[in-house]
Amino acid sequence: MTAYLARRVLQALVVLVVVTLIVYALLTRVPGSALGAVLGPHAASGFLPRYFSWLNQVLHGNLGFSLLHNEPVSTLLAASLPRTVALTGTAVLLALIVAIPVGMLQAVNKNKLVDHVLRALTLLCYGTPSFVLGSVLILVFAVKLKWFGGEGPQAPGFVGVITDWRDLTLPVLTLALLTIALFSRYLRSSAIDSLAQDYVRTARAKGAGERRVLRRHVLRNSLLPVVTLIGLTVPQILAGAVVVESIFNFQGMGYQLWYAAENHDFPVVLGFTLVIGVGVVAGSLLADVGYALLDPRVRYAGR
Repeated sequence: MTAYLARRVLQALVVLVVVTLIVYALLTRVPGSALGAVLGPHAASGFLPRYFSWLNQVLHGNLGFSLLHNEPVSTLLAASLPRTVALTGTAVLLALIVAIPVGMLQAVNKNKLVDHVLRALTLLCYGTPSFVLGSVLILVFAVKLKWFGGEGPQAPGFVGVITDWRDLTLPVLTLALLTIALFSRYLRSSAIDSLAQDYVRTARAKGAGERRVLRRHVLRNSLLPVVTLIGLTVPQILAGAVVVESIFNFQGMGYQLWYAAENHDFPVVLGFTLVIGVGVVAGSLLADVGYALLDPRVRYAGR
């Protein structure tokens, strides 16, 4: 397990360096960048020394200085990151709570009416753009019914966001509905495969109840691809958070990144992109480790 983990960490570090190199190169050459304006046609020269200088500053905790907010990027990050973690974490948790029983119900009732109805509903949510879904939820539940607030929580910090459930509900629901379909589809497919395995037939032949078979044999093995999927969908969830935070005026990382990109505040774009890249790589790494813990065959196959 140690060797497997070491290989995955090394691969993650290489990927992260490549990501930072590409992002730094793009922002150096993008029209309107401060660096490009200063250096002009010579912006491409001395690229690697500048990149390594920036990377050295990052390793020492210096992400740069915001041109718009007139404060360190790390200060903006410290204020916005907990808010985005609260939003995305709650959305993923809600998606799992709903997707697991939905996927199992579809698998048990394969090609029956309930399966077709649930599949249609989840695909509808998955295929609807987040800005359309969020706008519809605001119109129905905030404007018409007045059950929830029309914008995200404005209180600072993780706790402030989590405790303001009335304003948090619609942003979380918008982000969760986009993820439920993906999780439930994978779980349905995996559960259908598990139901056809010999160990399930053996358990039933020994007189095990249906609930026991589903819980102890089918569900446990069917969750393996979902564990991997959680890590691999981090980019999609974060991309959705950018749009959702903008719709609901929720000032997390996505909102700050969008605002900085619109106003050419490239130190913020670069710093926040780096943090998001770390999150994506970490999510993929955790997915690999989680899969290896649940299925030891993965560790030995990689040797």
